[in-house]
Amino acid sequence: MNIAQESTLRALPDLFPEGMTAADFPAWRESTLAAYAAHCFGTTPPPVPVSAVVEADREDDWAGKAEHRRVRLTLRLEKGEFAFPLHLVLPKGREKAPCALYISFTPYATAGYQPIEEIVDHGYALAVFCYEDVTRDNGDFSDGLAAFFPRQGADASGKIGLWAYAAMRALDYLLTVPEIDGGRVFVMGHSRLGKTALWAAAQDARFAAAVSNDSGCSGAAVTRGKKGETVRDITERFPYWFCEAYARYAGREAALPFEQHQLLACIAPRPLYVSSASEDEWADPASEFLALALSAPAWKLLGREALPEDAALPSAGRRVVCGAQGYHLRPGTHYLSRYDWVRALRFLDVALL
Repeated sequence: MNIAQESTLRALPDLFPEGMTAADFPAWRESTLAAYAAHCFGTTPPPVPVSAVVEADREDDWAGKAEHRRVRLTLRLEKGEFAFPLHLVLPKGREKAPCALYISFTPYATAGYQPIEEIVDHGYALAVFCYEDVTRDNGDFSDGLAAFFPRQGADASGKIGLWAYAAMRALDYLLTVPEIDGGRVFVMGHSRLGKTALWAAAQDARFAAAVSNDSGCSGAAVTRGKKGETVRDITERFPYWFCEAYARYAGREAALPFEQHQLLACIAPRPLYVSSASEDEWADPASEFLALALSAPAWKLLGREALPEDAALPSAGRRVVCGAQGYHLRPGTHYLSRYDWVRALRFLDVALL
């Protein structure tokens, strides 16, 4: 079954209204983002001034290949100041390095999900913050950054929105670092933080690219006809990730005023890389690939090469790359591995030129 037939079978909405032109894209993007803010992730707080203090600096980290700075970022919010740590790894001998802003489950020093030496060897800087240093992964909205934005109203930001907001404020700082190429900072996340990376990049065009790994339901996977996790599943278990309005669509996916290929299209014309794991049935790789393929016309509308109409889900261990879009299916389970990092970086080596 081809992409068009699959879209028809699942009764997916068209990506664009009929007659859409490149000149119409900015207004369409703003309208789509507004729908996601009202019905899924919640309204994003406005930007605020950010200051940074380097609290520690190791000039010869990772076998002398990199400099490691521990930075404290402070947001000057209307109700007071909020600070969280960010770790910055800068490859030595490289001026204006491209940079991965990785929204992490763990602090910098842990091994899981962060193959730091491979990233440095590839010539990339790495900025990392732990999501729970921003606000805890639970329903407590008096915790951390959430305490500054009371959960009032059906469209008040959920935790994913607040983690994405922290990523955008971290980008504010990274754009001031002389050793970083501000035009090549991309955002990356896995699982719920893959959803976060997509939401951050969709809203903030200063991110040069986005990488989403195993983000599944409410992330890179189309919702209608999806296998595995559904809107009911995710809003019953993790209602605090989203605005309260999203739960209204549990079991009513056909009523959603958007579909995930439209969220992905909001990132166009910037490069987008989506990756899946072959045994991750809960995320549903076929639905993740389908959303990416159905979003391809956005890149083509804006003059970028993207996946062809006859693109097909690759077998495990293979990838599909075309211009500003890329995808791979890694053998294995729900995880962000070195395999995922290296293939994403190889894609960005070309896509971010």
